[in-house]
Amino acid sequence: MKINEVEALVGITRKNIRFYESEGLLSPRRNSENGYRDYGEAEVEALRRIKLLRKLGVPLEEIRQMQSGAHTVGDGMRRHLVSLERERGNLDQAIRLCGRLTDRQERLCDLDAEAVLAEMDTLEQTGTTFQNKQKRDVRIRYVAPVVITVGMTLLMMGLTGLLFWSIYAGTNGSPPALMLAVLALLPLVVTGGVVLALIQRIREIGRGEEDDAKNY
Repeated sequence: MKINEVEALVGITRKNIRFYESEGLLSPRRNSENGYRDYGEAEVEALRRIKLLRKLGVPLEEIRQMQSGAHTVGDGMRRHLVSLERERGNLDQAIRLCGRLTDRQERLCDLDAEAVLAEMDTLEQTGTTFQNKQKRDVRIRYVAPVVITVGMTLLMMGLTGLLFWSIYAGTNGSPPALMLAVLALLPLVVTGGVVLALIQRIREIGRGEEDDAKNY
């Protein structure tokens, strides 16, 4: 089967399938004729198991341990149950705190946030962990780095073309050829650096697919 067939059969997006492959949780065979990945029943069943465990919130590392046989299903579930109990305790504390805040009638601008944060700090010192949504407040987009890279590339290529044109045109009192060559290489090096930075940045963004994988 091809990846689009597996995607429809299991109900896992292509991006997540690729992510699980990069994490070593899935190893489809390669077609010797065209180099494409071939997915069989074993891969489909593996993805179903991964989907089941991810829907239960089991971490990727725990799934890896179960796949390798280091942990049984029971071992993995007992370890995960401890994490769920801890999360439930954290959620109960957050619910109680939110419940107390429902009695507050003042506007947000009049709320004594420092006092509430101090109370939360005290709870955190006893082991409670609150959700830190501010980590998700920054939305990473591809558009900005791509636009900047394209603009810088066009600028540098234009400068390179202008320098080569000046060399070709040849005027009296023109700079030495060595200097022009250095000036011509400089924008090329800058362009290469910008493109390399873009590739690296996109790879970093791609690693964020783990957050999407949590949906499965």
